[in-house]
Amino acid sequence: MLPLSLGHILGTDGREWYSFWSGAGADIGQLAIVGASFGLYRKHRCHVHRCWRIGKSPIEGTPWVVCHHHHPQGRPTAADMAALRQDQEDAARG
Repeated sequence: MLPLSLGHILGTDGREWYSFWSGAGADIGQLAIVGASFGLYRKHRCHVHRCWRIGKSPIEGTPWVVCHHHHPQGRPTAADMAALRQDQEDAARG
């Protein structure tokens, strides 16, 4: 019994960090996940003040990304996308 107690006192039994990572140390990982999620949301949300939507549409000539609600041209339709693809194919052909 004495060798086991001595090993614990000297820190050679491998449990010196177990209590830390089981308790307060686990919160570090949780805070990192929450912080990363918040940072990603802030990066990808609409640049209009107080708009909570995810921005997917870039504004030409600016670094801003806005949601479909605030985009000056509105939400693109399937016909708009087909016309854009056709224009790109025509430009690639020459």
